[in-house]
Amino acid sequence: MANEDKVKVLGGWGSPYSLGVVIGLEEKGIKYEYVEEKDLLCNKSPLLLKMNPVHKMIPVLIHNGRPVSESAIILQYIDGVWSKSPAFLPSDPYDRAMALFWTDFIDKKICYSGGRRILLGKGEEQEEGKREYIEGLVILEETLKGRDYFGGNTFGMVDIVFVPQICWFHSYEILGDFKIMLAKKFPNIFAWMKKCLERESVKKSLPQEARVLQAIRQFRKDFLKEV
Repeated sequence: MANEDKVKVLGGWGSPYSLGVVIGLEEKGIKYEYVEEKDLLCNKSPLLLKMNPVHKMIPVLIHNGRPVSESAIILQYIDGVWSKSPAFLPSDPYDRAMALFWTDFIDKKICYSGGRRILLGKGEEQEEGKREYIEGLVILEETLKGRDYFGGNTFGMVDIVFVPQICWFHSYEILGDFKIMLAKKFPNIFAWMKKCLERESVKKSLPQEARVLQAIRQFRKDFLKEV
C-alpha cells in the first residue's frame, strides 16, 4: 500500500503545527510532497481553499486526493494509516487518553494562548501571555520528571507537537523582553530538547531561530503596523 500512496502536505515553514506534521511523516519514513503556502493572510492558494474550505488554514495532509486538516488530527490519521513502528500513540486506552490530553494542552495553552500573545500582543495582553507560557512550561517540566520523552522512553505524539517550540524560544525571549532560562529553571525540558535534537526527523525539519525571529518581526511590521 505504501508504494501506491500519494501524500502531499500543505504547510508553512514557520508554523509549529505544520512542522509537527512534517516531523511525524519523517518519523514514519513516509514519502511526501511538501507544498509551501507563502502568503496565508492575503493570497491563499486555490489548492488550500479547496482542500480546507472550512478553516482555510494549514497544515493540510492530502492522502490519495483526500484532505485531512488540523495538526493533531492529521498526526492521529498518520499513526492509524501507517501503523508500523514507531507508534505515536500508546495502545493502552488510558495512556492514549493522557497523550491526547497533553497534546491538547500544548496546542491551546503553550502554542496558541500563551505563545501567540507573547509574539503578537502588546502591553497587558503580552504580559498575560508570558505568565501563561511560563505556567505551561512549569507543568510540562513536572510531567517530564524521570522521563526521556513525554511518553516515557518513546518519542511520540506529545513530543511531536511540542518539539517545534525549540526554534521559537529565542523569539519569545526577544519579542517578549524576558528570559525563559530553560537550562536553569526547566532542566527536564532542556534535557528533553537536547535529546530531541539528536533525532534526524527533528534536525532536518526545524528552521533556524534567527529565521523564525526575522519572519515574526516582518509579520508584526506588515500586519501590526510596527516600525
